[in-house]
Amino acid sequence: MSDAVEKNPWAGLKAFTNARIALGRAGNGLPTAPLLAFNLSHAQARDAVHQPLDAEALLRELEESGFTALAAQSAAPDRDHYLRRPDLGRRLSDESRAALGDAGRAIREGNESNAGPDIVFVVGDGLSAFAAAKQALPLLQAVRERLKADAAAGHGWRVGPVVVARQARVALGDEIGELLGAKLVAMLIGERPGLSSPDSLGVYLTWAPKVGCHDAMRNCISNVRPEGLPYDGAAHKLHYLLTHARRLGLTGVGLKDDSDALLPEERQKMGRIASSHDAV
Repeated sequence: MSDAVEKNPWAGLKAFTNARIALGRAGNGLPTAPLLAFNLSHAQARDAVHQPLDAEALLRELEESGFTALAAQSAAPDRDHYLRRPDLGRRLSDESRAALGDAGRAIREGNESNAGPDIVFVVGDGLSAFAAAKQALPLLQAVRERLKADAAAGHGWRVGPVVVARQARVALGDEIGELLGAKLVAMLIGERPGLSSPDSLGVYLTWAPKVGCHDAMRNCISNVRPEGLPYDGAAHKLHYLLTHARRLGLTGVGLKDDSDALLPEERQKMGRIASSHDAV
């Protein structure tokens, strides 16, 4: 008897993507296994949006790793308000604004030049607390090694405290950076989860942060996670952007990311694939 089963030409492509292709068919619907997998991914994405960030645990992990860390809260009092009122997630609560203002004055008074930090890192829950809790610390550790190398070469950085912000939108980093007197702010924030990436971290870099900055003034690194853009690759890109932002005094549309040109050919290829992945 001849084999009447036709091979699916899409099946071989599944090894190269997490996209849902070549799922098969059972009558007019999906087979049970891919249907259950879809339902699981959908549940994970919903959980990522609604799960609160354990800020206290993250603050402890940061301090145990040698970072100075501060806590902050947006004007959104809870997750429900955060999701329904995006504007509240873009500005600080009154208590956090006062506390960070005091911290900024203390930083400036603590050095002879009365200058603020060169860079402040903010970790925000965004739309995926999973991402902030899982990806932020390894990325910060990888970036710190590059900043230490700069210091050894005579190009040191004044690094401010890491601020862990709850109910945060990207623009919240602008107000935090302004209060701390930072030249640059890097917002590490959970991206909107997709059906294959509930824990994807985004990084938004802004020169001269202040309330009212718009998106054209930022650079973005997306899909930071082991299955997407790995920590080492993301740290390389972020360090490149930090270095040239300080040199040029700008970020955003005027700062082009040519960091892949400094990587070996194979790593360039992987970086392009990871950066182009749709993390949603």
